[in-house]
Amino acid sequence: MFFDEAKIYIKGGDGGSGIVSFRREKYVPRGGPDGGDGGRGGSVIFQADEGLNTLQPFRYRKRYVAENGRQGEGARRRGADGADLIVKVPVGTIVREAETNRLLADLSQPGQQVVLARGGAGGRGNPHFASATRKAPRIAERGQKGEEFWLKLELKLIADVGLVGFPNAGKSTLLSRISNAKPKVADYPFTTLVPNLGVVDYHGETFVVADIPGLIEGAHSGAGLGHDFLRHIERTRLLVHLVDITQDQPELAYRQINKELALYNKELAAKPQLVVANKIDTGTAHLPKLQEEVAKDRQRLYPISAVTGEGIEELLSAVYKRLTELPKPAPLLPEVEQVQVEVRPPEPPKIYRDDEGNWHVAGEKIEELIARLNVYDDDALRYFYRIIKNQGVIDQLRQQGIKEGETVIIGEVEFEYTDELI
Repeated sequence: MFFDEAKIYIKGGDGGSGIVSFRREKYVPRGGPDGGDGGRGGSVIFQADEGLNTLQPFRYRKRYVAENGRQGEGARRRGADGADLIVKVPVGTIVREAETNRLLADLSQPGQQVVLARGGAGGRGNPHFASATRKAPRIAERGQKGEEFWLKLELKLIADVGLVGFPNAGKSTLLSRISNAKPKVADYPFTTLVPNLGVVDYHGETFVVADIPGLIEGAHSGAGLGHDFLRHIERTRLLVHLVDITQDQPELAYRQINKELALYNKELAAKPQLVVANKIDTGTAHLPKLQEEVAKDRQRLYPISAVTGEGIEELLSAVYKRLTELPKPAPLLPEVEQVQVEVRPPEPPKIYRDDEGNWHVAGEKIEELIARLNVYDDDALRYFYRIIKNQGVIDQLRQQGIKEGETVIIGEVEFEYTDELI
């Protein structure tokens, strides 16, 4: 089975916590602080791998989490960093943020790597909180949380040439003759259920050809298999349009395929195209009608037989010549959110009271600070109180009527207000 779309969850490792520790040293209070910092969490890194050609592994495993950093140790020993998690994906994988559909990465080169979820920084140990008046701090930070996202993966095969045409036009037969690919071939519609890639060796030069499953009328809107696989020819530089010359009106088939390409994506219809009349070994009665139609687009028609090999050499020569004239497509650039940078002081924390009478203090900086401190330790709580007092939060709470013992909620932490710590 071929899978070319997937949705997965990724998360960078959390940073390790710093610790409270004291060394034994004469005449130094509590031996002096020597708690080590926590290690950084591992990151989730995507890597393009030539050996993969499907997103099927992501059907069974949806969650990818990097290793957490280790906590610090005594004697100022820093905790070990968490190991990065390398997630291998096929070359041609496009990564988007699932919620916003914002493009994050285009892994179009073999071995290319991109960091998609960074690990959190490690917390600081208690030596960082020592001062002239706080010689034996019992304060340490928790590590930061790693970044986390739901991602949408989409595979667009990397090929120089895309073979397009109605079912039974002979695309698979042609691919098996000109390359090392061995696609399934049979005389019934939709023999090809997945895109096939083949490497063509033309007089020592190579290029990649993709056989795209047969299109039908309405493919652009989801009919048949076409809508699922049209995306795979978006990256190709050249289209080889095969038409079955044995059908009564090959000129109509030629027009219909070009119409489906334009309805799906106008850029597809504008791609350079070589038109091929296949199956001339079974007769050429309808060849003039197709030649006349193709000439209206100022195109040359290449009559071939994928079965006998007639006309194949001339076609390959034309394909190679066009490829040498066409530039390789540039990878898609990540979409960066436009941010207006304004020089202004940070907004003060907002204070409000909920229906249950609890006090809330909201603000990005103050919530980040409390998330990293163990405020259930008296020393850490006093340290935190002094900071928010300097920011004017305590005065605002008093002005709004806070009383001893009432609940204050900041971020995910709640505690009782007391004047004793001020």
